[in-house]
Amino acid sequence: MFTFVPIGTVHSPFSDIAGMPIQPNGARGIQGSIEIRQEFVAGLRDLEEFTHVILIYALHRCTGYSLEVKPFLDPEPHGIFATRAPRRPNAIGLSVVRLAGIQGNRLEIEDVDILDGTPLLDIKPYVPAFDSYCEAKAGWFDTVSHNATTIRSDGRFR
Repeated sequence: MFTFVPIGTVHSPFSDIAGMPIQPNGARGIQGSIEIRQEFVAGLRDLEEFTHVILIYALHRCTGYSLEVKPFLDPEPHGIFATRAPRRPNAIGLSVVRLAGIQGNRLEIEDVDILDGTPLLDIKPYVPAFDSYCEAKAGWFDTVSHNATTIRSDGRFR
């Protein structure tokens, strides 16, 4: 058993799962913020030097899980681990967002595809030399990923 202590809370314009962007590239320009708990503020040192950060968070409004799902981008079922669908055995989400600024314990972020009030578990800097692979293949996503900019969540993974 694991116990996670949220380091903060994500604030966004999305109060309901339905209608949200399904990936950060479909949320371009959507602004949000993160309120870091005071005891973790010292951990933000030097983060302002990065343009993007990786957010790891609890999918706190998802209940249960499915090992096969019909994801938003494909009408065919896929194994949960071959998708980014939120109804997972461990309800953990991941988003790469633009870091617009830091003021005290508040981070201003953009390209937000996260529900308001989401508990934030961790922040990691996005490092292109480590996190981008030009030769990578994306399986079934290769033919449909361009649709992520327009498709919105319909609430099927509550």
